Amino acid sequence: MLECVVNISEGRDPDLLAALVDAASGDVLDVHRDGHHHRSVLTLVGEDGPRRLTAAAVERLDLRTHVGVHPRIGVVDVVPFVPLAGSTMADAIAARDRFCAWASDRLDLPCFAYGPERSLPDVRRQAFSTLAPTSGPAAAHPTAGAIAVGARPLLVAYNLWLAEADLDAARAIARELRSPAVRALGLAVGDAVQVSMNLVDPMTVGPGEVWDAVADRVAVARAELVGLVPEAVLHRIRPERWHQLDLAEDKAIEARLSRRGDRS
Repeated sequence: MLECVVNISEGRDPDLLAALVDAASGDVLDVHRDGHHHRSVLTLVGEDGPRRLTAAAVERLDLRTHVGVHPRIGVVDVVPFVPLAGSTMADAIAARDRFCAWASDRLDLPCFAYGPERSLPDVRRQAFSTLAPTSGPAAAHPTAGAIAVGARPLLVAYNLWLAEADLDAARAIARELRSPAVRALGLAVGDAVQVSMNLVDPMTVGPGEVWDAVADRVAVARAELVGLVPEAVLHRIRPERWHQLDLAEDKAIEARLSRRGDRS
């Protein structure tokens, strides 16, 4: 089984988001909406749901009118396929490549593949400049932009909100945290600031470690898990810390799969 964590450039219109979620109904495990980022992260399973969601988003969203904190290259910005137990990275790469071919053929979208060849930050920096699309047109779609389509291991998307709205401090902390295990940005979000992270090796550096690292520098107001967390990552943290870290048994991927009736 494959997980697919689709990031779309819509986080403010609940009715529109509900229609997009409905397009992938049956395959959605979790929806995380952020109005400041103007972005939603949908955790799905399989390959059909991500395609239905993408087609609906391309039909209904327009990148030309989009304003939000988070970097993006398209209305469907990122589509990573992630192997769960019983699947391999080769399965995820094959699903990625099928999705690229489908999106380019059916929706006329340029797709940039990432995974073993290059990282998602590489795509963000180089798309349409030194990096040509893996498939599809050479130029961005006029309303939908482009898609970064990936194959990657499980990661944890995680935000820490600082008690004081000091953007310089958030950016400095993000620079200090960056490593092979952590990707981080310091962002202004409304009247607050956050350190926004992808924990790409969460069994080594997980939510507890980054909370402690940031709290050693400045006061942390709260944590925010974006999407779901692997059960193994959750269980390496003492349960008494879960509330502080915005974690819970119900936020584990395996718990959502069990509720749906799947076995990963």
